[in-house]
Amino acid sequence: MMDYSKWIHFVVCIQMLFGVNGFQVPITFVKDAAAKGGVCLDGSPPAYHLDKGFDAGVNNWLIHMEGGAWCHNSTTCLARTKTRLGSSKLMTTQYTFSGILSNQAKYSPDFYNWNRVKIRYCDGSSFTGDVEAVDPKTKVYYRGARLWRAIMDELLAKGMKNAEKALFAGCSAGGLGAILQCDNFRALLPSSAKVKCMSDAGFFINTKDVSGASHIQNFLLESAKNLPPSCTSKFDPKLCFFPEYAARGIQTPLFLLNAAYDAWQIKNTLAPGVADRHGTWHDCKIAITKCSDSQLQTMHGFRQDFIAALSSLGKSSSRGWYINSCYSHCQSGTQATWLRDDSPLLDNTTISKAVGDWFYDRKSFQKIDCPYPCDKTCHNRVYE
Repeated sequence: MMDYSKWIHFVVCIQMLFGVNGFQVPITFVKDAAAKGGVCLDGSPPAYHLDKGFDAGVNNWLIHMEGGAWCHNSTTCLARTKTRLGSSKLMTTQYTFSGILSNQAKYSPDFYNWNRVKIRYCDGSSFTGDVEAVDPKTKVYYRGARLWRAIMDELLAKGMKNAEKALFAGCSAGGLGAILQCDNFRALLPSSAKVKCMSDAGFFINTKDVSGASHIQNFLLESAKNLPPSCTSKFDPKLCFFPEYAARGIQTPLFLLNAAYDAWQIKNTLAPGVADRHGTWHDCKIAITKCSDSQLQTMHGFRQDFIAALSSLGKSSSRGWYINSCYSHCQSGTQATWLRDDSPLLDNTTISKAVGDWFYDRKSFQKIDCPYPCDKTCHNRVYE
């Protein structure tokens, strides 16, 4: 058994972790979503976590959508119904708010007193699926867009319809959703409101893997149809899942926060298991410090492709971007990367300050980091 002194130390550490850098927010299920057809893959109701705004932020709203990749066919989508990414029945009832979602000024100075919402992810399509029929064999629902709208309707009724300021954001697949639903979100709010969008680690690029195949396209859910018409009217709809195409026509101001060596994309787009059958990339994908010189050169090539895709959006004074050279994935929801004494810096600026300055029009931010390993402020991911 753990002795008493060690137990006290353990409790203090837990209190420090959650009391200082984060706090728990209970889950809310959208009870009337089923009537609107907006449900998770297994038919369970969508869910979110809301911490209400206070003082000057009472009429401001921050929406942050959870990520979790995608399913792309009936088999993979059915498998997700057995997890929290396909069923709200399996979600944790508490969610830790930290980083951009913090309720303390010192940890998120520009958004701490806003209404802060974490939307849980259970549709497998970055909140874009919109198929009326239920799969007759698997009983799986593809209703991501309707699910998203059901949550929006409930938040509007809870006060978001009177929003004065709003930031619509997300991480990973949720960050892609923040791009794809950006203009739709803006249309829900008063025309007088200041509304912007932010994608964290959602800028997935359409590039080839180390075998020369386009593996990333296999992740796309064929039944997802609710893509921006500004994109689908000009390009093959499948391309409109990729932000390099979808973001071109978005009218709402958009901030792109991403690592040029995005850990998820390196692991799953550049060097997925199907393209690395001998496992030569295994150690490199666990930690960038374990990559060989030739692997780093391949990753530098990925970075160049990423920058080219970003550049293809064209110039826009309303758009912002913070592209550091860290081996990471999602940097806004974690205190260590969002705002802390040892947080990543780009142009001597934290992510928190760059996003806040951009949102409030204090200062524009469009910066791309020098190549790895020049940035010594990174929090590089190490996978177990």
